[in-house]
Amino acid sequence: QLQLVESGGGLVQPGGSLRLSCAASGFTLGYNAVGWFRQAPGKEREGVSCISSSGGSTNYADSVKGRFTISRDNAKNTVYLQMNSLKPEDTAIYYCAAARGVRRCVVSDYDYWGQGTQVTVSS
Repeated sequence: QLQLVESGGGLVQPGGSLRLSCAASGFTLGYNAVGWFRQAPGKEREGVSCISSSGGSTNYADSVKGRFTISRDNAKNTVYLQMNSLKPEDTAIYYCAAARGVRRCVVSDYDYWGQGTQVTVSS
């Protein structure tokens, strides 16, 4: 059974850090582009950061550039999102998603989705 499981979310104060993990089971994540997306209450799901299957290409939403870093460990079948200098506007449910081939960092390009992990940035 193909599955993506996110972990690492939680409550953090503004300026703090979290590292999200996206672990795959039932398939080899290394053959897939992987993206992190987020959805805040009342808003559409948006792309945060995406990484190619090899890890050689990454992209970031303007709102997180310089603060978030995406990486992958294909040996562990896992992709990470390091989030630093968190702001209240980063509060959302964060989802990881995967798809074979070269993909844009948009929701419609991804086929497999995790259940999400809540990130709340608040003092």
